[in-house]
Amino acid sequence: MTTKTIFEPFRIKSVEPIRWTTREEREGLLGAAHYNLFLLHADDVLIDLLTDSGTGAMSTHQWAAVMEGDESYAGSRSFDHFKDSVQSIVGYSHVIPTHQGRAAERILFKVMCKPGDVGAEQHAFRHTRANVEAVGAEAV
Repeated sequence: MTTKTIFEPFRIKSVEPIRWTTREEREGLLGAAHYNLFLLHADDVLIDLLTDSGTGAMSTHQWAAVMEGDESYAGSRSFDHFKDSVQSIVGYSHVIPTHQGRAAERILFKVMCKPGDVGAEQHAFRHTRANVEAVGAEAV
């Protein structure tokens, strides 16, 4: 007989308390924001389904790497380690680190698309459409 694991196979190292809102509060906040999720204050959002940024706990190895990281502006060993890791996984010779996916998309679409091209856009992420259309391509 096999047993299905019902818990994550790691320990959480950090907990951040969040404010619990009632359904009535959430409905009122959404109405006050004219149902525009970008007008809600982050402290009023119980579960953020708009983004996946910052939703995962970091491992002990990741926290240790933060403490050991070389934050030099140029030529850091942290970047060399990152670049070597990316190159070994995907085989690309050029690696450009970005702070967010939307920044990476902006670089990608500027290089890969031109007016008249058609680019894929994720309906959930408006910035993808904006990045495609900024270079004159059509977002589909």
